[in-house]
Amino acid sequence: MAVEMEIVYEGSLKCRATHLPSGSVIVTEAPVDNGGTGGAFSPTDLVGSALASCVMTVMGIVAQRQGIDLRGMTARVVKEMAAAPVRRIGALTVVITPPPGLKLSNEDRKRLEHAAEICPVKKSLHPDVEIRMEIAWPA
Repeated sequence: MAVEMEIVYEGSLKCRATHLPSGSVIVTEAPVDNGGTGGAFSPTDLVGSALASCVMTVMGIVAQRQGIDLRGMTARVVKEMAAAPVRRIGALTVVITPPPGLKLSNEDRKRLEHAAEICPVKKSLHPDVEIRMEIAWPA
């Protein structure tokens, strides 16, 4: 299934991306260390956000099939850039925190951990991007 998006360069290192089927808009800007103001997500920030969103979405699909409510689950992403041999994303650290009070069997945890590992964004990233993923299960 193909999805069309339109991206317009607005000048001043900013782009406006429109998801054509829905009309949703995302604005990006170059990061401060690359001449931007830091006033919006950078394109590489969106990669980290896409990874965490994808992981939580696939976990949500699996959870929904099992009757598990993951509403309130959160993720924190830390993106680290590498400079050599070219400027690129060097590492993405993702910590997923399930909703407070969630009680799961070991089997359900394993299902959700597997879902996190097979998210399409994770599978699409270059192997040189170090991905550190943790699910902070409640004790």
